Amino acid sequence: MNQDISKMIMTAILVEGIITYFNEFFVSGNAPWQMILNLILGIVIAMAYKLDLPKYLGLQSDIYYVGTVLTGILISRGSNYFYDLISKVLNA
Repeated sequence: MNQDISKMIMTAILVEGIITYFNEFFVSGNAPWQMILNLILGIVIAMAYKLDLPKYLGLQSDIYYVGTVLTGILISRGSNYFYDLISKVLNA
């Protein structure tokens, strides 16, 4: 049961992060270079080290690298954001 809650928390936070980027880049028309660099760097680091948080929680995708890209998006949000996610997932 705890792992199901962890999956839901992680997915909700991931969706919030993606919506924030989408809103910033496409809706507001403002694409600050820092956000773009964070996003690219987070995904590159996740791919380089084969980090896959959804896979760790038992969420397996048929699309290769989707978990790694999603993990990269989480990483790009910053250490406080990622630490809060991990804390919530581990305490759930």
